Amino acid sequence: MNWSGVMPAITTPFDEDLQVDHAFMIKHAQWLLEKGCTGIVALGSLGEAPTLAFDEKVAILKSMVTAAEGRSPVVAAISSLSTAESVALAKAAADTGCSGLMVLPPYVYRSDWRETRAHMGAIFDATPLSCMLYNNPVAYGTDFVPEQIHELAAAHANLHAVKESSTDVRRVAAIRAIDDKRLKIFVGVDDAIVEAISVGATGWVAGLVNALPVESVALFNYAMEGRAKEAFEIYRWFLPLLRLDTVPKFIQLIKLVQQELGVGSARVRAPRLELAGEELKATQKLIRDAMNSRPAIAG
Repeated sequence: MNWSGVMPAITTPFDEDLQVDHAFMIKHAQWLLEKGCTGIVALGSLGEAPTLAFDEKVAILKSMVTAAEGRSPVVAAISSLSTAESVALAKAAADTGCSGLMVLPPYVYRSDWRETRAHMGAIFDATPLSCMLYNNPVAYGTDFVPEQIHELAAAHANLHAVKESSTDVRRVAAIRAIDDKRLKIFVGVDDAIVEAISVGATGWVAGLVNALPVESVALFNYAMEGRAKEAFEIYRWFLPLLRLDTVPKFIQLIKLVQQELGVGSARVRAPRLELAGEELKATQKLIRDAMNSRPAIAG
């Protein structure tokens, strides 16, 4: 498992009956990989995992493994209300041929450190797959501080990466200071990618990449190569769209960008509803304005 580069937190497409559209999802994943993405992360928050039944999750993982054709890694996001279900999904991910796991703390229940450590450890130990710890205290209410991350890495040899989504890029430097280079650090907040790379991040689990992979990969590569002028030219243009990844309706917003650009549908499962009224019009205008000044990038 090579934890590096731009890995889309792929959206889950639905047909008119709100069933998973596997045919489109396979084509979409292949398109993202063709445009330079280094892997696919399925069943994440952007993938509307809480609305998916267990069997639907397994079927999606199978489709993503089919799409990757062994050429790129497929990472399964592991999240649920219970440790038992998370362990079961981790084992199913291994059985389907996934290359890695992105492991979340329990949904809803805000466990203390003893409980969180036991939950995460049970998932890490469930398979030999390489694992990424997902830290998103804003969304999940559980915050893995750098010292706790180091403790987990010391106890579990297959914990190889961290997706840091605390919105504080200082965390990247803090993790690096404790762990040096053992753990690969990914950013999970779209509008912090350039800043995070400057202090040691080497990967991006990205959202807007679902609609704009060429721009996302170019931005990441320029930042990694230290080409500040080129990076900031794209970043300045991209930021209004990247900020759509940082608000509660990020799923509806990113899926709308996909629809407006002809690379997906805005359909979402309840309790989410598609944007409407002035909110829809304002977002469509933001997208149009961005597309009218879209930079010319080969690819």
